[in-house]
Amino acid sequence: MQKIQVKDSPKPVGHYSQAIVSGGLLFTSGILPIKIKTSEKLPIDLSIEEQLKVVFDNLTQILQEVGLKPDKIVKATVYIAGGENWGIVNELFAKFFGEHRPARSIIPVPELHFGYKVELEAIAEL
Repeated sequence: MQKIQVKDSPKPVGHYSQAIVSGGLLFTSGILPIKIKTSEKLPIDLSIEEQLKVVFDNLTQILQEVGLKPDKIVKATVYIAGGENWGIVNELFAKFFGEHRPARSIIPVPELHFGYKVELEAIAEL
């Protein structure tokens, strides 16, 4: 098992790793719209589009740390605050992944940490 930490990024405040490599797979922790290199928390009133853009950027940086691209993701779980943004998330997900179609769940929840609108976790194949 190998812990993954994006180069030059602050260590997580909580008791977790940004990602773990085990058994030929990369598992990310939940990724919020907090900039991974600076720990800058975005304002919670930003649109879900703006929040998801940061989440995808953070995901890309984690993948790059082990030399992967988004087309290696085999499963993604997206948590959204409320269900009203499901269509927007689906559209942005399709735009980010293009022709690649990983297995995916979008799960509406009452609320997310810090009041954000979206959180994503992913599993990728090495």
